[in-house]
Amino acid sequence: MTKTSLLGLVILLSIGMTAKSQVKVGFEISFKEPQAHYAEVEMTISGLVKDYVDVKMPVWAPGSYLVREFSKSVEGFAATAAGKTLKYEKVRKNAWRVYSAKANTIKINYRVYAFEVSVRTSFIDESHAFLSSTGVFMYPDGMLKLPSTVKIIPYKGWTKVSTGLEPVAGQAFTYTAADFDILFDSPIEVGNQDIFEFTASGVKHEVAMYGGGNYDKERLKVDMAKIVEQGTAIYGENPNKHYTFIVHNFVQGSGGLEHLNSTVLGASRDAYNKREGYNGFLNLVAHEYYHLWNVKRLRPIALGPFDYDNENYTTNLWIAEGFTAYYENKLMVRSGFITEKECVDQLVTAVNNVYNTPGARVQSVAEASYDAWIKLYRPNENSNNTTVSYYAKGEVVGLLMDLEIAHATKGAKSLDDVMKAMYDTGKKLKRGYTDAEFKKMVEQISGKDFTAFWARYVNGTDVIEYAKYFDYAGVKVTNENEGKNIPYLGIASKKTEGRIFVSAIARNSAAWVDGVNVNDELISVDGTPIESAIDRMPAITSKKVGDVVEIRVVRDGIVKDIKVKLKNTPSVKLAGLIDENASELQKAVRKAVLF
Repeated sequence: MTKTSLLGLVILLSIGMTAKSQVKVGFEISFKEPQAHYAEVEMTISGLVKDYVDVKMPVWAPGSYLVREFSKSVEGFAATAAGKTLKYEKVRKNAWRVYSAKANTIKINYRVYAFEVSVRTSFIDESHAFLSSTGVFMYPDGMLKLPSTVKIIPYKGWTKVSTGLEPVAGQAFTYTAADFDILFDSPIEVGNQDIFEFTASGVKHEVAMYGGGNYDKERLKVDMAKIVEQGTAIYGENPNKHYTFIVHNFVQGSGGLEHLNSTVLGASRDAYNKREGYNGFLNLVAHEYYHLWNVKRLRPIALGPFDYDNENYTTNLWIAEGFTAYYENKLMVRSGFITEKECVDQLVTAVNNVYNTPGARVQSVAEASYDAWIKLYRPNENSNNTTVSYYAKGEVVGLLMDLEIAHATKGAKSLDDVMKAMYDTGKKLKRGYTDAEFKKMVEQISGKDFTAFWARYVNGTDVIEYAKYFDYAGVKVTNENEGKNIPYLGIASKKTEGRIFVSAIARNSAAWVDGVNVNDELISVDGTPIESAIDRMPAITSKKVGDVVEIRVVRDGIVKDIKVKLKNTPSVKLAGLIDENASELQKAVRKAVLF
């Protein structure tokens, strides 16, 4: 290439880069009819001189692995330039092509209907607006790296906005995002929420409470700060300048969704003054805050940069979510909110629940991670027989791995060291990890080959050796059902308008083998009317394993009498006891794992 050609190329590249840098995107959000659950969105694109531009809305929200088709809530789409209407057409389920005719500035207007209460979907009424950004904002196709501004015009009487976005100096309720990944990762609360602040690990934290409640702000400031500091202690740094908790308090609220420097939590407004309810809230805080490191920064390689048009598959959600479920226990005990015994009991219960899930013998936790998009959020009556939650099984795998590492190193190392090392490596490489890289780090920290462990518990469906692993930490775990003959049908039921229907049947149970069906209406057992949970009826509990009972059902309007031979329950009932005579090694392992 000649010098002249090279100079020409440099000039062209410079012009292209300058043109791209001059493209600006801004949003204005207003609320003309909040009582009808609508937000009005005006999107302005300037400096993009083209014949047409495609604008898209994400089909899913990072952290919630289900295609939710947010564009289904969009209506009234229109585009203008210099006051003149522009032609547009729908070119994909979530994309609109605007024929801009090389206009320097175009305005796109649309409405978003928002009436789904959850931490991952937008909700608007006369009292407030919660904007889950992936379901509100569109982006120019191929330009996710563009910065944008967002101006919020609160409805009359609303005075506050809470978000993790950076405020624009001197402009009320106006914020900026360095790129669309950040915008889509920044929910916005608008209304009259109760706001309080605390500082922990050198970071200012804002808590925005919507919906009222019997919470004590001063107590929460102290206790939430403890969780922040315990999480920061594991990683040696808190990567945020500021952090926002958006808390929605309902009669019965639950769930959370993590974001880069914020989270959305669902809570029960009147449960804060009871230990169980208060600790339940703090447990949720611990889970979502731990995501600040695990998932938002320490992440599987498939989870970023995101494809907002399609599913983003990974086999490692058992680490991303399951380990976070495990660490919420560790943060709670380290912060002093639960005792060592309570923490052990919770971990034993976690193992018990996975052990008693028939699907855990069918689906590995790696498969569960990959299939999250089609299975976890779309359960049916047979899901318990065919699937396992990567949250639940991942928590157990995290526990087993932690115990194995601590045991192999005589309490010198734990899973904490693996997570910190992987976090530091991710920062250095500026990318996520592969499954092989995570396994390699576990082996490096522990000095132990984990090939068999991965084959059995990550990629396989082996039964959990709970007694062996808990014994590493001086915890004796026994199965209280062992050696007992407990008659068992294997039926789950639900009551609808006073009638009892079969809602699920356990694989290989008596009901499964002898032909009871889901949706059968349960009438009687050996002539005794069924009024509640069938497996706890005296007509069942008074029998012996091997006895035959006659169950009367109505199936599609036809009465059927089904003879069922009772089996012994396959379920375990685990109980854990901390050994007062534990060895020094066992004590060291328990300390490394819990503290």
